[in-house]
Amino acid sequence: MTSTLRRAGGFAAVGTLALAAPELGRAAAAPFAIVALLAAFVIDEGPAFDLFARPQDRRDGRLNGLAGFALAATGLAILSTAPRASMPTAVFVAAVFVVGYGNVGACAVERVDTDPFRVVAGFSLVAFAAAVAGQLVVGWTLGSSRPVPTVVFLAAAGALVAALLRSMLFERDDPIVMLSTGLLLWLFEGIGVGPGFEEVGVALGVTVALGYASYRTGTASVPGMVTGVLLGLLTIVFGGFGWFAVLIAFFGIGGLSAKYRYEEKRSRGVAEDNEGARGSGNVLGNAAVALIAVIGFAASAEFPVEGALFRFAFTGSLAAAMSDTLSSEIGVLFDRPRLITTLQRVDPGTDGGITWQGYLVGVVGAGVVAGVAVALFGFDRPALAAATVVCGGVAGMTVDSILGAVLEGGRVGNQTVNFLGTLAGAITSAGLAVLLL
Repeated sequence: MTSTLRRAGGFAAVGTLALAAPELGRAAAAPFAIVALLAAFVIDEGPAFDLFARPQDRRDGRLNGLAGFALAATGLAILSTAPRASMPTAVFVAAVFVVGYGNVGACAVERVDTDPFRVVAGFSLVAFAAAVAGQLVVGWTLGSSRPVPTVVFLAAAGALVAALLRSMLFERDDPIVMLSTGLLLWLFEGIGVGPGFEEVGVALGVTVALGYASYRTGTASVPGMVTGVLLGLLTIVFGGFGWFAVLIAFFGIGGLSAKYRYEEKRSRGVAEDNEGARGSGNVLGNAAVALIAVIGFAASAEFPVEGALFRFAFTGSLAAAMSDTLSSEIGVLFDRPRLITTLQRVDPGTDGGITWQGYLVGVVGAGVVAGVAVALFGFDRPALAAATVVCGGVAGMTVDSILGAVLEGGRVGNQTVNFLGTLAGAITSAGLAVLLL
């Protein structure tokens, strides 16, 4: 039976057909379409079948995995050649290479070590290198060099996006990973990369180092670490280091609060799962609104919206996340909580249950975010700006508790409630900024 590394190498070889796109022009999708047809309807035995067949393919007698991979590449190729789509050819090639060659890196590591961190690192490093090489080759073929910061940023972002999705999905979902990566890279390309090579390099180095530290200290799982690194990279590139400092203040303090007196929380039955390490869902639930805000800020020149409002939305959402995290992690250590909607006494850890101590700590957490934001963003009226951020944090924390009491459980999970709470914080801060500043 073919080893997973050889099979991954076969998929990568198919992905290399993307390099023919500059020469093929509007026919760039043809090689992948042909591969998809052969995989789905022609090849059902022989060396090619043995090379590409996954266990499920052998049971079905059809190379569904290869067909899906080739069809996803076909779709991206069409987007890169359609007159009204205009996905850059380099983005198409980067997305295909990230998945195809990233899997080679992951499989190579898995042959000697199955540690999840090392497997993800192997995927990301090889995917990054392949995406850089693919973009440079396309630029050379087309006779137009792409800016180095753009090449490095798109390769890093693509590797991280694919690594994150791959950690959450199955091997058979590679087509989804490829399409999602391609579409996101297209969005990032459209926004543009402002910083130079040094800034992008520093951003990548800082976020990777902090992500590794969060994993080693147990404050983040492997998917949570990858998500945090991706968020950090996007925040620095599209916002700046000041935005990143606000983000890292939340992740740092919030992560440590989950570890604070963890054994006592465990004994009380209110500790977070996975030893308090943040997963990707937790990270995205708390920071998705902030990411939308920083991307909106980067794209604000194209819309009739003040860029400063996105700063308040960003800081307000993170103030809400900080408030909710601290109030929850500290509040559960105190007895006699009350349900926020009825003020009836409930057991510690009950969704929507609050203590005055936890609520007070939540207000302090919002103040910390406000202080960092005012110090780094240089608002014209710092005291009033800080007050709007604190109000956003408290409003988001309150909304989160109310939604937890009313909705959480069943189909509405904690991540959804966190997202809505941070959204409330962003809207409150931005709205107050419009009215008062």
